[in-house]
Amino acid sequence: MADTQRQRPYVPARTLDTEYPLIDSDPHFKRVCKYARPSDYAVGATTAAAGPALMVFWERVAPSYVGKGGFAPIMRLAGVIGVTAGFLQFYNRSIFRFYGFTENQREREMDMREMVDKIKSNEPLYGRSSLSPYMQGVASRNSRYAGVWLHMLPWFNFVNHEQHGVDTAKYYQQAERELEAERTKAS
Repeated sequence: MADTQRQRPYVPARTLDTEYPLIDSDPHFKRVCKYARPSDYAVGATTAAAGPALMVFWERVAPSYVGKGGFAPIMRLAGVIGVTAGFLQFYNRSIFRFYGFTENQREREMDMREMVDKIKSNEPLYGRSSLSPYMQGVASRNSRYAGVWLHMLPWFNFVNHEQHGVDTAKYYQQAERELEAERTKAS
């Protein structure tokens, strides 16, 4: 009797030619936010404040005369749109460093430190997942390089999986070097 379970093919992540090294082609939402720089927060906050500030400026330059209750809903809408735009700008700047589109030396060092620490404590590199390997692959294929199209369709990776488009051997090699250095230092 033939094996009824079909083997599904693994679809590797496409590697893009970028100026800086790829850290992760499908980083988890938490990692993108955790690795953000203070400048990302500043740009996001400036973008968020720009919408309401522009509405106040326009109201001063060319008053709308909508009355007492007419301007508040417009300001709330401008605030929501501004906060959304600010968050997307913040997220985009951070995720582009994972893809290697912009300078990412700090993030590479943070990534190496985080992964080596996980190896030393015998944790899975990219976290545990309750999904089947097939569903993890589906999630990965759906959100891989999704940050490139963030302005068109905000799509984030909330799934822990092993398909990130990088060779994880570098983390294990660095962990071995550090453990060997600790052993020789102890003796």
